[in-house]
Amino acid sequence: MFRTSGGLRGVDNAAMAKTFRPYDPDQLLLMPPALADWVPEDHLARFVSDVVDTLDLTAMEEAYPEERGYPPYHPRMMVKVLLYGYCTGVYSSRKLARQLTDSVAFRFLAAGNQPDFRTVSEFRKRHGAALAGLFQQVLRLCRQAGLVKLGQVAVDGTKVKANASKHKAMSYGRMQQTEAALVAEVAELLRRAEAADRDEDARYGAEQRGEELPAELARRESRLAKIREAKAALEAEARARAQVAGQPPGLAS
Repeated sequence: MFRTSGGLRGVDNAAMAKTFRPYDPDQLLLMPPALADWVPEDHLARFVSDVVDTLDLTAMEEAYPEERGYPPYHPRMMVKVLLYGYCTGVYSSRKLARQLTDSVAFRFLAAGNQPDFRTVSEFRKRHGAALAGLFQQVLRLCRQAGLVKLGQVAVDGTKVKANASKHKAMSYGRMQQTEAALVAEVAELLRRAEAADRDEDARYGAEQRGEELPAELARRESRLAKIREAKAALEAEARARAQVAGQPPGLAS
């Protein structure tokens, strides 16, 4: 149905008097929002943030030379975003960049920063070996803390319950197997990320996000005009169908 000056066609006028909760998309917040207030205390994103804060990123940070110009994004932030993304099944750099706009958890981890997909992809490529080592450290910490899974990622490649793995000593052979499974798990995460970026580069083009709106729909003024034009055309079609079917125009939808 389409909205007209007389309300919604086919809707009882009595229904228009129903009261709903306030809805104002343009409402301003009286106080500046704190992203942390929107993320539950037991959220996985908080755990990832706390774990990454314990890691030594000196080597990664020193890979950036002192130079003039706009500074790069902080490696610690980028590591948190990548790790959380991979652990929740988001491998594509384009999808990660989209989450930095759409997801409260990602925005919390990035502290509001929004690197584009090319920046995310280049960071992964530049620090691939270092990321593998850092991710392995994180999974070892999780295993030691008694976790079996970090998001969707198995910490030790087994289905052993957390309380058993925490309180029962492992044999040397079992430790070697577990370590090998952990390394393989991390390698698979990075492989999926690389494959996702490669496939999407081929599909959309290396410089395209893949979700760009057409030029006439990108700006709000022209977008609203296009929507009104499309709506008018659909209403005209509905009236024509009603006329052919011998129905009163007001019943068309």
